[in-house]
This record gives sequence, C-alpha cells and structure tokens, in this order.
Amino acid sequence: MELTPKVTFLGMTFDLTVIIGSIAAALIVFLFVLFLTRNLSVRPSGKQAVMEYVLDFISGMTGIMMEKKESLKYVSFALTTFLFILISNLLGVVVIVTAEAHGPIPSLGITEALLQTTHEVSWFKSPTSDLNVTIAMAGAVFLYSHLAGLFKHPLAYAREYVKPYWWLFPFVIIDEISKPVTHAARLWANIFAGEVLILILRGATLYFTALPLLVWIGFSVFVGCIQAYIFTVLAMVYIGQKVSAE
Repeated sequence: MELTPKVTFLGMTFDLTVIIGSIAAALIVFLFVLFLTRNLSVRPSGKQAVMEYVLDFISGMTGIMMEKKESLKYVSFALTTFLFILISNLLGVVVIVTAEAHGPIPSLGITEALLQTTHEVSWFKSPTSDLNVTIAMAGAVFLYSHLAGLFKHPLAYAREYVKPYWWLFPFVIIDEISKPVTHAARLWANIFAGEVLILILRGATLYFTALPLLVWIGFSVFVGCIQAYIFTVLAMVYIGQKVSAE
C-alpha cells in the first residue's frame, strides 16, 4: 500500500496518518453525541430519540453478555467503543487522501529508498486499517478484562486456569492469548482489504469501474458497521467472562 508520513519522538515512531485519523474519529464522535444530547427533555425530540435508540441498542448488547446490574457499569464503555470504531471504519470509505511525493522528505520518514517502490503518500485513511491501532484496542480490552476479573473474583479467576484439570493450563494460556490476536486481526483485515480495493478501483482509468466502485463503497459501509458491532460484542463477551460470578 502507499507510504504514510511518520515522525520519531523519544525513540518511538508515530504514524501521522493514524494520528490524524484517530483524532478526527474521536472529534466526530464527540460532536455527534454532543449534538444529539443537547437540550434533553422529557418529551424527546428527533435527535434525542436517535441517541436513546442507540443507547438502548448498546444496553441490550451488554445485557446479554452479563447480569443486568453488572452490565450497566459497561454501557458507556461499550457505547464509546462502538461509535469510535464505527466512525473510524467509515472514514476511509468516505475520504481517502493521497498525494504524490516528488522527492524524499526525511523529516517525515519518506526516504529515497521507499520512493523506489511507490510515490503515493497517504495522509488520511481509516485508523482501523492500521494493524497497530486494532492491536492496541484489542490489547486494552484484554488487559482490562483480566484485571477486572482478578480484582472482582480473585479465587474464581485463578481457578479458571486449572479447570477442569490442572494439566490443561498451557492450553488455557494459548486460548487466552489467541483472543486479542483474533480480536485485532479480524477488524484490521476487513477494513484494510476494503480500502485497498477502493484505492485500486479509484485509480483505474476505465469508465466501467465507476459502478463497481459505488457498489464496493456501499458494501464497505455495511462491513464497517458489522465489524464495529462484532468488535464491541466480543469486547463485552471477554469482560463478561471474567467478571461474572460463575
């Protein structure tokens, strides 16, 4: 795929395209929720009804994964996760900004060697099309679920690693490690593949690619919504498995 500008700070490399996309997604979510929740009243207006519908949808999702009383603690987390991933998934469908680099830009990590492969530099795309972003989110869910289970039911949490037999402990560890891996890879692969095909169709000069491009954009919107739902559901499943009394 195309190059992305990067900067190095304190020995760490930051992808500017991912940062710009993530900030844009967070800002859109904030403004969207702020717009829908302004001037709340007992008799909800159209925009308030939309927010209440979304909230009911998320509440129902979390209520399935754990007890009702326990699920109320995670509604705001699930709502924020769902909206952020949804907007992040759709950003690359609506807007993909690329520009041709006419020369190396060492300060942004664009070197002469990299320009030998491509001159296309990506400045804006879906944050979730970057594997580092999805790994960070899945890793955060993984750590939080284990810490929540450890602090809520320490004995029950420890027993889960040796049930039903102690010698299954290595397999339990493999199972736990595989959860964040598949959690991150599923989201990234779907969004990344969708953007790649959009770029290919957009770059084609043949006139008959317009209809396939529109069809694929519509399908990508559908996939983005489904993947946001799946990621949020799995996050609540993993948390529910650790905090449930059973």
